[in-house]
Amino acid sequence: MKILAGNSNRPLAEAVAAYLGVPLTKARVTRFSDMEVFVEVHENVRGEDVFIVQSTSFPTNDHLMELLVCIDALKRASAHRITAVIPYFGYARQDRKPGPRTPISAKLVANLITVAGADRVLTLDLHAGQIQGFFDIPTDNLFAAPVVVRDIKLKYPGAKDLMIVSPDVGGVVRARAIAKRLDADLAIVDKRREKAGVSEVMNIIGDVQGRTCILVDDIVDSAGTLCNAANALMKNGATSVAAYVTHGVLSGGAVSRVAASDLLELVTTDSIMATEAVRVSHNVRQIGIAPLIGEAMRRISEESSVSSLFD
Repeated sequence: MKILAGNSNRPLAEAVAAYLGVPLTKARVTRFSDMEVFVEVHENVRGEDVFIVQSTSFPTNDHLMELLVCIDALKRASAHRITAVIPYFGYARQDRKPGPRTPISAKLVANLITVAGADRVLTLDLHAGQIQGFFDIPTDNLFAAPVVVRDIKLKYPGAKDLMIVSPDVGGVVRARAIAKRLDADLAIVDKRREKAGVSEVMNIIGDVQGRTCILVDDIVDSAGTLCNAANALMKNGATSVAAYVTHGVLSGGAVSRVAASDLLELVTTDSIMATEAVRVSHNVRQIGIAPLIGEAMRRISEESSVSSLFD
């Protein structure tokens, strides 16, 4: 078993390697002067089970190209099996045609990864579960719920007034799963999005009066939806509002927006490497997913059950 790290999230790859007790494979992932990606693997990988840890986060296209070139390098070096470990799968929000003459880019990216030579994909909390069907190779979609639930229990021990909140109707299944694990009630924020990147909170479904509310989502980008939802919950009588999100994209002024909002805290996993703004923020923090990713990788390598991780 070998682990190759791209440049998108080196700290996560190192944490996974430490969990597994396997050193990172020596390799060089660099750029030519015109920013063309060049990969050189400095170890023999012939007949090996190789895992490439690479999120396709900002800059998305550069990191995606790194992943594809790494796969090709390993394929041509006769690796026995190549697993693309993609903690954050970019382009996942483009999983359908929202209008005429628009692409389904998630399917395109799945095709690129498959054609490049990957034998398997391991990812975390896909934006839409059906994206697994876009791949013509085995795909394991892990859930961050166990990590999130553990942190909530540590942060709010013995809390009887917890209310798990979905920031939109589409995230109800995810929020319900976490509410069930915590034996907590569920509320839903009903919003109407007038255009991309702009959300307007319309109504709160559920009684949040006097409750400690925790918003649960898979991706936070501009943070507009979460901040608006937090504001609406506080206006409806919530005692406090925090948010747990798997993938902290946090583009533009998202971190400052969270800092100025009613959110007590925004917690994300480290599927995307923290920016400097996240590291110095007083109310944004990351929780580690290396044990979850590492254990799934171990089970794939040993040909044992991955789904039993969530039993």
